[in-house]
Amino acid sequence: MIPSLPPLADVLDLMPDAVFVVDTEGHLLFVNASFKRIFGYAPEEVLGRRIFELVHPDDRAATAAQAEQVMTGQLQLHFRNRYVHKDGHSVDIQWSARWLPQHGVRIGVGREVTELRRLERELEHRANHDSLTGLANRDRLRIELQSAIDHARQTGHGVAVLYLDLDGFKDVNDRGGHDAGDHLLREVAARLQQGVRRGDLVARVGGDEFVAVLPGCRDARTARAVAETLRARLTIPFSLPDGLFRLDASIGIACFPDDGANAKALLAQADRAMYAVKHQQSSRESGLRENQESCADDD
Repeated sequence: MIPSLPPLADVLDLMPDAVFVVDTEGHLLFVNASFKRIFGYAPEEVLGRRIFELVHPDDRAATAAQAEQVMTGQLQLHFRNRYVHKDGHSVDIQWSARWLPQHGVRIGVGREVTELRRLERELEHRANHDSLTGLANRDRLRIELQSAIDHARQTGHGVAVLYLDLDGFKDVNDRGGHDAGDHLLREVAARLQQGVRRGDLVARVGGDEFVAVLPGCRDARTARAVAETLRARLTIPFSLPDGLFRLDASIGIACFPDDGANAKALLAQADRAMYAVKHQQSSRESGLRENQESCADDD
C-alpha cells in the first residue's frame, strides 16, 4: 500500500493546543478538537460565531488591537488574553496568529496557560508583598510612591507619607512569644488598611514599622488628621490569647513637594520625623513618671 497524507483536520485534531481559522470579520470557519477541551464548546456550537464573543470582556479591546496588527502582516507570537469558558470561568490563553491574505483568513494557535499565569501572579505577589501581613513590601512601596510623586508633579496634587513605628511592641514578644507578635502585626496591618482610603497604600518596611502613602493629600494638616485617625485605631486594645494588650504608635509625616522631591527623600524625612515624635513622647512619659514619683515621695 502506498502511504498517503491524511486530511489536515485529522492531524490538527491531535494537537494539544487549540487551532482556529477565522475570516476577515472574525467569524470562526474551523476549530480543532482541542478547542472544545480548552473552551468547552463543540465545533458546531461556535462555527459561524465571531471569536471575539468568547473573549473576556476586559480583554476585548486589546485583543481587537492585536488582531488588527496581525492583519497588517505582522506575525503575532505569545500574545496573552482571557476567554470565557462555556461554564463561565476564565481561561488564560497564549496565542500565535498569522494573516493569510491570499486566502482571506487568519489562523491562530492557542495554548492554555491558566496554571502558569496563576503561578506568575503568585510569584509577583510574593515579590511585592510582605509574607506575614500581605501588605506591600519596601520595594513595592518605593515604586508606588515614586509613581504617586510623578503623578502629583504633573497634576499639582500633593502626596503625603506617614511613617509609623509601634510603641510597646517588644513587650508583646516578651509576654506571648513570636506567635503573639505575628498575630498582633497582622491585626495592626488590617486596622491600618481599614483606616485609609481606597487608592492609598500601606506597606510594612520593618519588624514593627509601617508606611502609608496618601496620593492627592493636600497638605500636612490633612496628613496629620489621617495620622491621628490611624493612631486612634491602633490604641484600641488588641485581644491576645492571654488577655488585652494596649499599643501606641509614633507617626512621622512628610509631604511632597515641601519635604522632598523623590521617594527616597520623602521616606527619609518621614523617618526622621517619626523618631522626633517618638523622642517627644518618650520625654513626656519620663516627665510624667518623675512627677508621679516626686508626688509619692512628698506623701
